[in-house]
Amino acid sequence: MKELIFVTNNKHKLSEIRQIIGRYYTIKSLADIGFDEDIEETAPDLEGNALLKARHIHDRYGLDCFADDTGLEVDALNGAPGVYSARYAGENASYADNVSKLLEAMKGEPVRTARFRTVIALILDNKSYLFEGQVDGEILTEPRGETGFGYDPIFRPLQSDKSFAEMPAEEKNAISHRGRATEKLQSFLVRETKEAK
Repeated sequence: MKELIFVTNNKHKLSEIRQIIGRYYTIKSLADIGFDEDIEETAPDLEGNALLKARHIHDRYGLDCFADDTGLEVDALNGAPGVYSARYAGENASYADNVSKLLEAMKGEPVRTARFRTVIALILDNKSYLFEGQVDGEILTEPRGETGFGYDPIFRPLQSDKSFAEMPAEEKNAISHRGRATEKLQSFLVRETKEAK
């Protein structure tokens, strides 16, 4: 099976991606190639950050790879935390810190609509491709559920009465932003593999 490097040290993301496309490609992490530095995300948008991370690894190792960037965009907060979602409560913030800050910012707010967006940047055979997934939903008033990570306990997608953190992995992956972006990536990779035969 062909190998792809997923430019991440986030074991939750790695697990989700492997569940979705692991039967087509061997997905390796940064740890698998011995890379343990931080890649600074300095772009102003998700697309730019995903490309920046993928190009960093491709330029250094010459390997086919992909990277993602994900943002939670809350309408009442003018799209925040957006590109700063992972570090909303500070550079070394925990998931719980970010959730607490967001719930505080949304206190008493009647309009709770939001969306998760994921952009995946793939570099394959020295060419770059972008895939985007989005899911619309709302911010809950308190955390619910024990699974998932990040803002999952306070995000309820429109097509469900459960938060992402109340769903088993298969159910979340079927409708999530990352799941949708990864499905587009998977379709593309399967097509490329068939055409190469």
